[in-house]
Amino acid sequence: MLEFEASQFLMRVQDKTIAYVGDSLGRQMFQSMMCMATAGEERTDVEDVGAEYGLALAPGAKRPDGWAYRFPSTNTTILYHWSSTLCDLEPLNPSDPATSYAMHLDRPPAFVRDNLHRIHVLVLNTGHHWNRGKLRANKWEMYVGGSPNHNKNIAAIWKAKNFTIHSVVKWLDAQLPRHPHLKAFYRSISPRHFFNGDWDTGGRCDSTSPLAKGSGISQNRSEDADAEGAVTGTRVKLLDVTALSRLRDEGHISRYSIKATQGIQDCLHWCLPGVPDTWNEILAAQLL
Repeated sequence: MLEFEASQFLMRVQDKTIAYVGDSLGRQMFQSMMCMATAGEERTDVEDVGAEYGLALAPGAKRPDGWAYRFPSTNTTILYHWSSTLCDLEPLNPSDPATSYAMHLDRPPAFVRDNLHRIHVLVLNTGHHWNRGKLRANKWEMYVGGSPNHNKNIAAIWKAKNFTIHSVVKWLDAQLPRHPHLKAFYRSISPRHFFNGDWDTGGRCDSTSPLAKGSGISQNRSEDADAEGAVTGTRVKLLDVTALSRLRDEGHISRYSIKATQGIQDCLHWCLPGVPDTWNEILAAQLL
C-alpha cells in the first residue's frame, strides 16, 4: 500500500463524504481518520457541519448522535453517526421520556436511509453491544416485520446480531445500483484482549510488546464469520481487521483511561494514534 499522506488523500476524496456508522469502535475509526486527515495539526479552516446532518446535541444528552466536519480546501466531509447495533430504533411511546424502544432488526438505521444519497464512502460496524445487559439498560425490544419478535431462531443474542448484519448488508447491496457513486464497506469486529478475567473481574491487558504473538496472518478466511458471511455474494466489501488487530494486545487503553477506575481496564478500545489508523490505511488503499 502507498503510505498515507493527508493532502494527497483529501485530493483523492475531493467533493466526497466519508461516513462511519456504528458503535464506539466505529467512532474511534472516525476519530483516527480526522487526526490522519489533519496530519495531527490544528486546522482552523475545518468546519463543523453536524447540523447539516441532524447531528446536534439533544436536550439532556451527554453527547450528540455523531459529528460531521468539512475540509473546505477539497470539499471533503468526514462524519460519524452512533448506531451501536446497526438497526433502526423507534420509541414505543414518543411522549414518554422513559419509553422502551423497538429494535427493528430488519431495518437499517434511519440516518443511513435518509442520507445514503449524499454519502460516497460508507463504513458500517457493530458487535460489542449485542448482549442482554445492553438491551435491558437501553430498554431495547426486538422487533421483526414491524412487530415484536417471536421467532426463537432469532431471539438468541448472537442470532439476532447475525440476522441484523445480514439484513443491513442485503438492504445496502440492493441500494447500490441506485447510487453508483457509493463505495460500501462492512468492517469486521474489533477483538478484545482481556486476560485473566473480564473487564469487571480483574481482566487486564498490560502487555507492552507489539506483535509478541506473531507478526503475520496466514489464514485465508476472516475471524469474523458473521461479517464474512453477510457480505458474501454482495457488492458490499469486507473491511477485515479482526485477525490483524488480534496481534496488537498491547495497543489498548488498558488502565490509562481518563477515569482510571481502580481495578478496571479498557481492553476493548484502542489508544490513538494506534490500531484504528491501520484500519483507515487499508480503507484508503481501497479508494484509489
